Amino acid sequence: MNPVLEAIKNRRSVRSYEPKPIPKDIINTIIEAGNQAPSRGREEEREGKKTLTFQPWRFVVVEDPEFKQKLLQTVFPIWKKHMESMKETHSEMYEQVMMQYKAMPEPKDMVYHGAPVILFVIGPASYAVSCALACENVIIAATSLGLGSCYVGFGAMVEGDADIVQALEPKDDERIYGPIVLGYPKDEPSAWASIRPKKQAPVIKWI
Repeated sequence: MNPVLEAIKNRRSVRSYEPKPIPKDIINTIIEAGNQAPSRGREEEREGKKTLTFQPWRFVVVEDPEFKQKLLQTVFPIWKKHMESMKETHSEMYEQVMMQYKAMPEPKDMVYHGAPVILFVIGPASYAVSCALACENVIIAATSLGLGSCYVGFGAMVEGDADIVQALEPKDDERIYGPIVLGYPKDEPSAWASIRPKKQAPVIKWI
């Protein structure tokens, strides 16, 4: 099979990782793949002249254990509140996820999944499509290099902590896309496998 198509087919959201660091050169390779994504132009003024620039995103790599713990402490209450809201509407999924949470060793991390790297993709809110394309490149590149990844929407809800905001340095017109967690996959508990959605056939209309 074509290696690109193979990486796309094999990609899955990984929620269990080995406590093994990712070499810096591999992280840089993945980021460079993200940076190669297509983007629409953005008009900026430089040295008194208007110019069209591309690649509106930037990347923040988090490896520091203390900072990762701060991220988790900020976001976990939001995750927990959301899970409680699912108790009635999606009771089976709620029970399976909470079973996994109870079985998880300390420190429990149901948001970033204990991944060695948390990669924030940050860019203008008005360039959501371009930034999403960069995220997809990151995920496919990670798969092709034997790494697991997961796009964790809850992981972006960190505005409530001033230290985190200061470290990420978001501008007024920027938002967080992702973040994407990266790491070497380990066998996932059956609870995660049981709630993984099956891919459906594409809906196609030929004209």
